[in-house]
Amino acid sequence: LSELGSESAKIKAMGIMDKLSTDKTVKVLNILEKNIQDGSKLSTLLNHNNDTEDEERLWRDLIMERVTKSADACLTAINIMTSPNMPKAVYIEDVIERVIQYTKFHLQNTLYPQYDPVYRVDPHGGGILSSKAKRAKCSTHKQRVIVMLYNKVCDIVSSLSELLEIQLLTDTTILQISSMGITPFFVENVSELQLCAIKLVTAVSNF
Repeated sequence: LSELGSESAKIKAMGIMDKLSTDKTVKVLNILEKNIQDGSKLSTLLNHNNDTEDEERLWRDLIMERVTKSADACLTAINIMTSPNMPKAVYIEDVIERVIQYTKFHLQNTLYPQYDPVYRVDPHGGGILSSKAKRAKCSTHKQRVIVMLYNKVCDIVSSLSELLEIQLLTDTTILQISSMGITPFFVENVSELQLCAIKLVTAVSNF
């Protein structure tokens, strides 16, 4: 899926995606939807029920692998849809909604807590850690896999703004995209995402 994501970006840049068979492209999109769905609601927070640190790390690695795979599927699907001169058949509502669902969930539950401690939930039941002091104490070190996921999600958000310029979407979908575009401006340490969100919000306002 990672290779497919890279190759679909190249084919899109070359402007030859529309030369592929529509039937085959639609089949690929339906398969991608299943892969997006696989990681769309997986929590990457540590599982404190595990007995050992090793078990906890292995569990998290497995979850992150599935979440990253789903991000690659999102990117591939959105690369197909935002390529020039694509037939109407590729704009499958279920796939678009799945991409948005995945992106919103992992922004809120995976990336924001990693980049801004205000969004972290206290594992001991104290609710969301919301003090400014928590931000000050936060380590800026990030796991490579989290940085990679962050970059992929930035690409997805940016590509969604391209999709808005190409395809008419339902009011419900537009509302979801709007909230996804506005939230990053209330999160710290996500400047790249905020730039992508500006594009998205602009595309929504021109819709």
